[in-house]
Amino acid sequence: MIKPKKRNISGVLLLDKPYGISSNKALQTAKQLFVAAKCGHTGTLDPMATGLLPVCFGEATKFSSILLGASKIYEATLKLGFMSTTGDAEGAISQTAATVPNPTFTQCQQTLTQFIGRIKQMPPMFSALKHHGKPLYCYARNGEVIERQAREIVIYEIQIQSLNHNELQLRIQCGTGTYIRVLAEDIGKAMGCGGAYLTGLRRTAIDRFDLSQAYSLIALENMSLSERNNSLLPIDYLLYGYPSITLDRLNALHIQQGRNILCPENISGMMKDGKLVRLYSEQHQFLGLGEITIEQTITAKRLLSDSYLLEYATQNFSG
Repeated sequence: MIKPKKRNISGVLLLDKPYGISSNKALQTAKQLFVAAKCGHTGTLDPMATGLLPVCFGEATKFSSILLGASKIYEATLKLGFMSTTGDAEGAISQTAATVPNPTFTQCQQTLTQFIGRIKQMPPMFSALKHHGKPLYCYARNGEVIERQAREIVIYEIQIQSLNHNELQLRIQCGTGTYIRVLAEDIGKAMGCGGAYLTGLRRTAIDRFDLSQAYSLIALENMSLSERNNSLLPIDYLLYGYPSITLDRLNALHIQQGRNILCPENISGMMKDGKLVRLYSEQHQFLGLGEITIEQTITAKRLLSDSYLLEYATQNFSG
């Protein structure tokens, strides 16, 4: 059987990752469906977790790190009074020694307030953090425990969605680097239950992207290739948080040649040193990211390839 030729397609797919597969497996499945030559994701979800997983194709991979530091929203289901070796339903489950009544709604609300803001969190052994070049989960699988340092994370908001006996459902908005599994365990301990583990986790939003914009793998499988193409967002959709600058033809050429250019008069003096900006041509084509220097010039930070821009120009302005 002859394999289809890989396509140099570029854009951003908001994928609703299903339960039970790794983020890399979801990525590779999407890559096959789009017959794409190159793709990458913007951060992982555990196999048991579902929800929003942005996938970048082609030139969009140059900007995939933009969302790594973005805030995220999760819907988490906690089983209070039990512990898991992995912090979730995939580990070995044991009941804690604590024999206390299930907490009330008010008790839960009062306990959760101590987790809002900047807090310290110990990374779990079952994580992809590296120790001597090897992920911690490799050590954990061999029964080894590596000393770790607690890290500062930010929890913006925790809302109780429901409380049914010892099952607590939460909506959590948090900053980068937060392990919801560890947060669940710490919440259970703070409530006097001895601990807790996750029975369900769904990521519903990253920055300004949410699941209402996402496609499941099943939905994509039932589409034609052209319909899949239409499901992709433009590359610069990842970067709408940055101000935009339109360059005239000469300045667009110079920035693509690696030269610094002067800030346009209408913004000169308004941009701080180190500020990132979206750069566009007079034809409204996204060129990439630039950075403002202390001299109020713009230097190229990360640009789209010449071949991609040439293909765009050929497709949109030929004839």
